[in-house]
Amino acid sequence: MSGMEIWPAEDESSESLPPFNNRSGYDSRTGIYRSLVRLGTKHEIPTKPDLNVAHLVLSQFPQGDLAEARIAFVDAATDKSLSYGEVRRSVYSLASALFHGLGVRKGDVLFLLSPNSILFPTICLAVLSIGAVLTTANPLNTESEIAKQVRDSGAKLAISAPEELHKFVSTGVPTMLTYCPSNSGMLSVEELIEGCSCSLELPQVTVVQSDPAAILYSSGTTGVSKGVVLTHQNLISTLKLLFWSVDVSASSDDVFLAFIPMFHVYGLVFFGLGMLCVGVKIIVMQKFDFQAMLLAIQKHKVNNLPAVPPVILALVKYASKAGCDLSSLQRTGTGAAPLSKEVSREFRKMFPWVELRQGYGLTESSAAATFLVSERDAKARPDSCGQLLPTFCAKVVDIDTGKPLPPQKKGELWLKSTTIMKEYLGNSEATTLTVDSDGWLKTGDLSYIDESGFVYIVERIKELIKHNGYQVAPAELESLLLSHPLIVDAAVIPVEDEATGQIPMAYVVRAAGSELSEDQVIQFVAGQVAPYKKVRRVSFIETIPRSAAGKILRKDLVSLSRQQLVSKL
Repeated sequence: MSGMEIWPAEDESSESLPPFNNRSGYDSRTGIYRSLVRLGTKHEIPTKPDLNVAHLVLSQFPQGDLAEARIAFVDAATDKSLSYGEVRRSVYSLASALFHGLGVRKGDVLFLLSPNSILFPTICLAVLSIGAVLTTANPLNTESEIAKQVRDSGAKLAISAPEELHKFVSTGVPTMLTYCPSNSGMLSVEELIEGCSCSLELPQVTVVQSDPAAILYSSGTTGVSKGVVLTHQNLISTLKLLFWSVDVSASSDDVFLAFIPMFHVYGLVFFGLGMLCVGVKIIVMQKFDFQAMLLAIQKHKVNNLPAVPPVILALVKYASKAGCDLSSLQRTGTGAAPLSKEVSREFRKMFPWVELRQGYGLTESSAAATFLVSERDAKARPDSCGQLLPTFCAKVVDIDTGKPLPPQKKGELWLKSTTIMKEYLGNSEATTLTVDSDGWLKTGDLSYIDESGFVYIVERIKELIKHNGYQVAPAELESLLLSHPLIVDAAVIPVEDEATGQIPMAYVVRAAGSELSEDQVIQFVAGQVAPYKKVRRVSFIETIPRSAAGKILRKDLVSLSRQQLVSKL
């Protein structure tokens, strides 16, 4: 990795310094792990107070003739493209229209409801450049969910894809369209950009790094969704870490495929903001479709594929049958949920020429925390999500005693960095429970760190199944189930049991034409795990419900299991 510097070991003989392990990064006196790498000068995180994340991104754009020649975005469905020069002018025009024409001011919240599009990053940059605050949502959200977020975020203006416009009718918030269908008569982003096309500079608004930039709502996979307030400093820090970890050159011919939703922190950081800073070409898919993804890779010679575990699994199970040329692929990364070592190994067997790196982050940490920097480490530790990124410190805290733990011991992962959120919007109680007075983010993830400083995520603590006093990790059983040739997808949940507390129940998606039975699934697992980990009940289902980021929506399956139980009474 270019620009990577290893921190020197501490002098353990000095009484003024605590004993520090320069392999794991663990300090035995404080119980704190710290990153073993520093950002080089090229990627140093700026400390200048009055810096706006949009200004940082725009300052990295190609200049002059190169800006016009280099393509920033291509719509995978229509082949419509935008050069870096066109994106810059569009940002300037839209920012001027919002500020001078519509009176949007610093601190105003703008709600963006849209699937991926080549306009999405322009809207993000324009909003952030004038000090306004961006909030986004999944277009699959219902009208009532959108109304709730409008109220919670205090949105003053909404920008909506035409097909989602009806979801704002009851909110009373002024709304414009991303683009204008014929004869709609409504104001659109495209119209604003064309109307202010002569704007040569951004409105002058003083923004400091501590100002809020975005309110992103957590996925709510295990509870009520909360508004995560991210500052300009949070996003600037994450972008600098992204440049360092991805390590592509502005002069390269790298082509990225963007199907990760840009309304999600992963997609926003990568494609709404980050990759624009290194001048790459981004092929934009409005939404994920497996066959369309394969065709896009083949057509556009995509060599970089940021993904999520279900997509990696689909590549393993189905890519060879699709008949598409994927030889252009060089690198793929995965985040948002753990990737099992079994799937990782199968992927490398099928695509030995493709680097596969896993990372880890949360909305509350601006999508950053750990990353497998080298392919050698990724192959050697397929179930690790990497080492702490530069600027990060961590603790592994015993969930019963609250004491920090040394390497190889499992506990809750706590993180500290300049990427950690400011707060949960309007929810001081939840903020205090999640971020302590010293700035440590309690992730809720059961994890451990090995003797070489590599982080392993075991399971969400709230999702552990308590069976007869033992703790069972659903992810472990899911990984095992997915190794069965007749199982396409699987999820494991807890089901209340009077005798043992809880039992593991599996929801399974069978391969087409398969007659796999409940007993066969139970026996398949039983032969490979300790008795307390056995799956006790199986239900077959068409699809496993997942969030936009690929996380299993266990709460939906728990509700379904309760309904199924009631129907049998």
